[in-house]
Amino acid sequence: MKLDTMLRRAGVASALAALLLGAAPAALFAETPADTLVVASAIDDIVSLDPAEAYEFSGLDMINNTYDGLVEINPTTLELEPGLAESWSVADDGVTYTFKMKKGLTFASGNPVTAEAAAWSLQRAVKLNKTPAFILNQFGWTAENVDQMIMAHGDDLMLVVSKPFAPTFLYNCLTAGVASIVDAETVKAHDVGGDMGNEWLKNNSAGTGAYVLKSFKPNEGMILEARPGYWRGDAKIKNVFIQHIPEAATERLQLEKGDVDVARSLTPTDVEGMAGNPDVKIQNDVGGQVYYLAFNQKNENYKNAKFLDAMRWAVDYQGMADTIMKGAVIPHQAFLPKGYLGALDDLPYSLDIEKAKALLAESGIKDPKVVLSVRNSADRMDVAQSIQNTFGQVGITVELKVGEGAEGLKEYRARLHDATLQTWGPDYPDPNTNSSTFAENPDNSDEANNTGYLAWRNAYDPGELTAESQAAVMERDPEKRKAMYADLQIKHRETSPFILMFQQARQTGLRSNVENFYTGGAVDAAAYWLATK
Repeated sequence: MKLDTMLRRAGVASALAALLLGAAPAALFAETPADTLVVASAIDDIVSLDPAEAYEFSGLDMINNTYDGLVEINPTTLELEPGLAESWSVADDGVTYTFKMKKGLTFASGNPVTAEAAAWSLQRAVKLNKTPAFILNQFGWTAENVDQMIMAHGDDLMLVVSKPFAPTFLYNCLTAGVASIVDAETVKAHDVGGDMGNEWLKNNSAGTGAYVLKSFKPNEGMILEARPGYWRGDAKIKNVFIQHIPEAATERLQLEKGDVDVARSLTPTDVEGMAGNPDVKIQNDVGGQVYYLAFNQKNENYKNAKFLDAMRWAVDYQGMADTIMKGAVIPHQAFLPKGYLGALDDLPYSLDIEKAKALLAESGIKDPKVVLSVRNSADRMDVAQSIQNTFGQVGITVELKVGEGAEGLKEYRARLHDATLQTWGPDYPDPNTNSSTFAENPDNSDEANNTGYLAWRNAYDPGELTAESQAAVMERDPEKRKAMYADLQIKHRETSPFILMFQQARQTGLRSNVENFYTGGAVDAAAYWLATK
């Protein structure tokens, strides 16, 4: 029997029970239960639910609600706060950190949270060396040395890093999903062939979070069930039922009918279409992705400061945000997204055709042509065509080179483009994640093949900015570090061959009775345990 038929006959409670028993959640609800938050979202990005492996948005949302780290991000303020560690300190040597574990906390299994479990969790993530392990490897931890660099001593956990980094760099990275603390005893019991429980944790949870994963069907849905006694306060709603619904129009329909409480993949058109409906509301937030234009400095024109400046004044930032990208982005003109330490929110550039024309004349470049590589998707094409139009008004011809995303990225990583329209999302919640790629390029030769550096991809030698970025990640005073990133971004946007245009915006649809649903801004994941309805 199909689950939608079952739902009509048996109601939502039976549907939830069916999912727990393995049935597929492909259903529309007559109404959502009072004790269940029903979320519609596209969750087909999930590769694994093991914190040491999960690196996709949907998986990290689940991990944020089923696990905790030594350090946490407050979902309401987005500030750092104690997690499973009650306090921490760094020795005068700048490389030895001591975290004092909170007493009396337990995993969902009932096993106590200990420094030994915390040490094993971090060691495990490094040894498994899955995709997000690089976040921890930055501190000099390897499979060969991590047992000596991460050690438990009674209630204390000692972390030794390879250099005297900025303490905030370590603390921010410890809020990432890969640094979640797992129930060592439970996970070890599910070891198969030395995989440290990886296969089991792909579909199960073993954490300290507000919820426990009760059921997961890839590309279909999952159920989280609240566990009593959560150290941050019990979840307000007993169950969270997340349905895989990739079609925005379907999410909108279910939200308006009351079949779901939350819709997370709406388009600006869907949002606009629900205006005036008293049963739903839209919550605005930002995401971590930034949209930018980049120009390959193998073309000498893109080393001309006046020409670069002319192009900065030839972009209709606000106009695009208000029309073709309505609701999907906000204007943003620095490489750090809002919410990150040192992020800038000023907007020094706006569309000014006459100013751009004057700067182009001052550049001495006659009849310039830009070949702009753009992904063949509706939103990217709309932006590219707007740029083509406004640049044309200035006297800069833009030829659009349209291709598939993978094709464009291959060209970009090989430094074969002329100009490109791209997005970039942070890898972890610390400013170094973007600063190191936009503003550092230690070797600009083709042979270096430093594709991880966006500066390198554009044959851009940042000069002193490389050293300034590297100094910022070592600055131990948080306020000084913040000021260093602010200064770095100003210099970068005024001199580099990058034009930062937008930051991703999120528009979450909620039933009118849903409150306290936090999506985590640009630095964290959704916090289901605070939601009420």
